Amino acid sequence: MELGIGMFGDLQINAKGEVQPAQQRLQEIIEEIKLMDEVGLDFYGIGEHHRPDYAVSSPEIILAAAATVTKNIKLSSAVSVLSSSDPVKLYQSFATIDLISNGRAELMAGRGSFIESFPLFGYNLQDYDELYEEKLELLLKINENPKISWKGKFRPELVNQEVLPRAVNDHLKIWVAVGGTPESVERAGRLGLPVMFAIIGGQPIQFKPLFDYYKKVYQAYGHDMNKFEVGVHMHSLFGENSKEIADYYYPLYSAQMNRVGRSRGWPPYQPNQFDAGRSKSGALIIGDASESVDKILAMEETFGLTRFSAHMDVGGPSHQAMMKSIEIFGTQIAPKVREALKK
Repeated sequence: MELGIGMFGDLQINAKGEVQPAQQRLQEIIEEIKLMDEVGLDFYGIGEHHRPDYAVSSPEIILAAAATVTKNIKLSSAVSVLSSSDPVKLYQSFATIDLISNGRAELMAGRGSFIESFPLFGYNLQDYDELYEEKLELLLKINENPKISWKGKFRPELVNQEVLPRAVNDHLKIWVAVGGTPESVERAGRLGLPVMFAIIGGQPIQFKPLFDYYKKVYQAYGHDMNKFEVGVHMHSLFGENSKEIADYYYPLYSAQMNRVGRSRGWPPYQPNQFDAGRSKSGALIIGDASESVDKILAMEETFGLTRFSAHMDVGGPSHQAMMKSIEIFGTQIAPKVREALKK
């Protein structure tokens, strides 16, 4: 099982509502990725957002910068909002990162949990599902064939057009991110694409039927089980002392849940939700190394994971807290998880 970190590029917002400059956060992110590589984590993923509380609107630029200061870590979007992107340009960007990084780039395609990119790039939300279907089809076709002819509804036709540059070995790994809809799971299984499930609330065990469904569909369409890959993305932060890291993180985490929740009609986030999430059966992995090892191993046992992604910057923890969390993940948690999985 690969172990890594996902981020959205949350900006730090203080008690006065003052927002950290994006320039500062972007430079911190590069330092954090460099440390992830140094402590031996397997992959890094960065999301795409177009909101004032996030610093990153172009994952590919962050990943290109990270490619120059890292040696081994895989570099992925998490996610690229495919529905409001041009698959041709997206493939070209990630193929370029793949060449710069000597084959370490991946692309994770998703619909996006926020909708700001749709009006920004001139797309109609009424086409939400059709856009994703069509653009995923085109992206996969580009990945399979250097020269393509293609015609769709939302993009100008391509006639015997060569898409360059090509990724290392002429193949870019493309993941898809899913929330909780059977339709998304079925599509991924049918196409034989690796899936990242976002489990950010409730009890993870509730997702077990979707994991089982994905595997069933994947096998039904005759895909090679030796290439089967499935992961989870879970809100996480690690510290030396469980209570101290929880007490530090709750105000930041709840503030972000409430910022997002106001636009979605959620009730105010409560301490009991945080405590339930941190419990053995909850979806938050916020605590010390020992607790985190146990919970990550439980996720692997429950779902048969090939990848675990700790989404580590929700609410904008300080750079110091992030660096400490990364260090603990790489030097204390990851070795114990890997050792346990060898048995």
